[in-house]
Amino acid sequence: MPERISYFFDGDIGNYYYGQGHPMKPHRVKMTHNLLLNYGLYKHMTVYRPHLCSQTDMARFHSDDYVEFLRRITPDNMHEYSRQLQRFNVGEDCPVFDGLYEFCQISSGGSIGAAVKLNHGQSDIAINWAGGLHHAKKSEASGFCYINDIVLAILELLKYHARVLYIDIDIHHGDGVEEAFYTTDRVMTVSFHKFGDYFPGTGDLQDIGSGPGRHYSVNFPLKDGIDDLNFRNIFRPVMTKVMQVFNPGAVVLQCGADSLAGDRLGCFNLSIEGHADCVEFMKTFNTPLLVLGGGGYTIKNVARCWTYETAVLLGKKIKNEMPYNDYFEYFGPDYQLTIPTNSMENTNSYEYLEKTKNTILENLGNIKSAPSVQMQDVPPDTFYYDTDDDGDNPDVRLNQRVMDNMVEHPAEFYDNDFDNDQDDGLDVNEFDENTAMDTTE
Repeated sequence: MPERISYFFDGDIGNYYYGQGHPMKPHRVKMTHNLLLNYGLYKHMTVYRPHLCSQTDMARFHSDDYVEFLRRITPDNMHEYSRQLQRFNVGEDCPVFDGLYEFCQISSGGSIGAAVKLNHGQSDIAINWAGGLHHAKKSEASGFCYINDIVLAILELLKYHARVLYIDIDIHHGDGVEEAFYTTDRVMTVSFHKFGDYFPGTGDLQDIGSGPGRHYSVNFPLKDGIDDLNFRNIFRPVMTKVMQVFNPGAVVLQCGADSLAGDRLGCFNLSIEGHADCVEFMKTFNTPLLVLGGGGYTIKNVARCWTYETAVLLGKKIKNEMPYNDYFEYFGPDYQLTIPTNSMENTNSYEYLEKTKNTILENLGNIKSAPSVQMQDVPPDTFYYDTDDDGDNPDVRLNQRVMDNMVEHPAEFYDNDFDNDQDDGLDVNEFDENTAMDTTE
């Protein structure tokens, strides 16, 4: 039976701009979405426009004064908040820009909404490429991140699941998420990242959690140049052991694309196929899966990667030749979906990787059984999705909410969703899915 996949996207996400020269480009999410449209992948998912995360919902993790500061601050009034700017670490790396608070609302709303879909069993996999902002702390911005949508989504998942697993394949350590759950055994955090004179400077092998959370924080520190084969050889055994001993009710996978070869801020050497192998492997466990974005600063490769990984989650094979899209010129001169790796040296020796892997496996062996929690009333959902369409007028055009929820039946013959057997003036060849979907075995 094919997985039921929810996909969260708000068209406004591409309009936010961190500022000239800043490496973080929210526009990459809109580029990804446009590729999904032109590959025809959107037809196999249920598409949702996320509810905007409220100030109250943000404050389930973040401090009230920090959230209120984000709500009030603008480029025009920031001179009035000089002390708070310093206190909350908002400035150069995490600048004030137009629509900052709304940007946080969209990103967090998508991740929480995706968690709700998993909680209710309405989806097997939920995707929010605008999420994955893993550096934000309780009371400060960090690493281009302001609100930690991942922590908010995990808190939502914990309402229904005794244990939630968080996996981070961004090149930077998932410090904000690890810090939030460092002392609990209900959330295990696993991060594969560059370590040593590299932001954020955390994520040492010896950082394993504390108190009840001891052994529930897992860190695999890496050096420059890790490639597909070596990454696969550490990721799969570690995650197999994690799934065995922790037995999570839901998995959150942060797919930061700055671990790809050639990233503007990265120093790993993963291909898109190697990066997506992690996604494909975690899918095999058939556990409710929340897939998020994250870092990634060569934006054309970010869009390539997340499009490819969406196809992997859907179980669809798509052609390497890109279909024409709104950003076609970005992907020249080859206009291919995948990217080549480079000739950089892999400074992770076999001995180092094996020693680190074995240390992690030994630490995981100290977990004798998956932790349990007492029975209790389930807290109310953060958002309630109204799916009652009885009030819609059948004589008027379908509204956007209804159209977003349409999923094409696999037996659908025509490409256009509104075609009947007769030609009613619409061009049925306006988009030919077969030009983008690879039908070869």
